[in-house]
Amino acid sequence: MKTLVMNFIGGKWVGAHAGRTFDSRDPATGEVVGRCVDSGPEDIDKAVKAATEAFESWRRMPAPRRGEILFHVAERLVRDKETLARTVTREMGKVLAEAKGDVQEAIDMAYYMAAEGRRQFGLVVPSELPDKSALCVREPVGVVGLITPWNFPIAIPSWKSFPALILGNTVVMKPSPETPVTAALFVKVLEECGMPPGVVNLVLGSSPALGEALVRHANVALISFTGSTATGDKVAVEAAAHHKRVALEMGGKNAILVMEDADLDLAVDGITWSAFGTTGQRCTACSRLLVHREVKERLTRMLLNRMAKLTVGNGLKPGVEIGPLVNQAQMERVQQYVQVGMQEGARLVTGGKALTDGEYARGHFFAPTLFDQVKPTMRIAKEEIFGPVLGVIEVKDLEEAITVNNSVEYGLSTSVYTRDINRAQRAMRDIRTAIVYLNAGTIGSEVHLPFGGMRRTGNGHREAGQAALDTFSEWKAIYVDYSGRLQRAQIDKD
Repeated sequence: MKTLVMNFIGGKWVGAHAGRTFDSRDPATGEVVGRCVDSGPEDIDKAVKAATEAFESWRRMPAPRRGEILFHVAERLVRDKETLARTVTREMGKVLAEAKGDVQEAIDMAYYMAAEGRRQFGLVVPSELPDKSALCVREPVGVVGLITPWNFPIAIPSWKSFPALILGNTVVMKPSPETPVTAALFVKVLEECGMPPGVVNLVLGSSPALGEALVRHANVALISFTGSTATGDKVAVEAAAHHKRVALEMGGKNAILVMEDADLDLAVDGITWSAFGTTGQRCTACSRLLVHREVKERLTRMLLNRMAKLTVGNGLKPGVEIGPLVNQAQMERVQQYVQVGMQEGARLVTGGKALTDGEYARGHFFAPTLFDQVKPTMRIAKEEIFGPVLGVIEVKDLEEAITVNNSVEYGLSTSVYTRDINRAQRAMRDIRTAIVYLNAGTIGSEVHLPFGGMRRTGNGHREAGQAALDTFSEWKAIYVDYSGRLQRAQIDKD
């Protein structure tokens, strides 16, 4: 019998109020990875209460001391990288090399944010009045609720929790029900590295009511959400109704633009990795290939040749490049979009079906899929699929490619392959996505740069880098008048 995976509230591993449980299963084999407590709103309330009680002492702890704890977290993540990565693969399906990258992002973020304990720079500026100083400092917002997805079950919790913690906030984390075991292992690292009781709390559950309770809770000052645009819209409305700050990271419909002067071998490398890495289950995954008409046929042939060599299977097996989709519902979603694409008149070139025979029988595997003759107005060219499906759109020049790229409602990541510096400069200027890559794929962000998207991908906040500090802090302006007399700004300047 597997050990029950429990909530972490107030520094203790505890059961759920209602006594229910649910199973987390391996999407490659169907095996149970862990039996977990299935929480409800009562458990959210307990976690928020613990975080509220811990806030005052945590925010008063000197920031360099908070940084030391995060530094120890980084070291422990390095030590436990292999174990954590294997759990990531077993629970959500990505191949082991990618799972190790997932953990590495958390390591990088821990080191980066640990240093912010000594580097939370404010401002000191001249006052307009004599014998008066003016400065501003960052202030934590309070208890923050983190709603995290299944596709990066170590990296994204680290992106949210580490900047929140270094600034003096306390945290209630509600992970996806697809990856609760990984979330518990992540929080256990924080516990063992000296995080004080109540500073980090974890609530596991399978019901959407859990996230709703966190968003509605009166003592939660901020919600940071990563997930679908449809759910993010609901979070934004609910948070606004409760006068709550909210940071959203939602969908994407990312494109790679390949010009006729591009290094096509390099482009195929980037396209394959961006479209089919993580089985297309990334918000930055490429699902649109905008190709100059002069090289379209040649590039398509090269890409098909590469796709034919891709190995699909259990991500723990050596040599496997594409793992399963996360669950049956996601596989059905991808299959439905394949049908939509064919109904709209796109030509299915390869793939387009679930893999169900032999070693695939117990998992949620889907063949890498390529559509040709895709038009920018088709649903498969506008809507996020979140699977290994790529559509080829022919363009006559860079200007048309940029127009098509910018025509969707999302604005996360774009890649351009060209060896013309003038084209590259125009692309950097005119592409309306928050991340732009030149001669690389649409994925591969680094923790010291801001991550997020324009338009319906988000609501203007950014994760990672210095920008993450703005999400989890308020600016406090401080004026010190040592003149010994009343001075009135803007009035007593003459």
